[in-house]
Amino acid sequence: MFCAVFKGPKAPDTYLFVPGEAALDDVPVAVRERFGPLEHVMDLVLTPQRRLARIEAVELMRRLLRDGCYIQLPPEDDDLPPL
Repeated sequence: MFCAVFKGPKAPDTYLFVPGEAALDDVPVAVRERFGPLEHVMDLVLTPQRRLARIEAVELMRRLLRDGCYIQLPPEDDDLPPL
């Protein structure tokens, strides 16, 4: 499966994954507004064997097929004390 990865100035360290065959117009407006103007970061070819940093490739593929997009949030900082 081919996917494209985007980022935007309103959501630092947050990435939007969309299936390669999907147009950004297919992503809900509320999601696009959360990011601001989107900038293409990279394209990926996903296979079940592909290793990704924060999500299993098979799970990412499932979410892209089910939801039409996936938002990767920045990692939580474990060094911060609880509020």
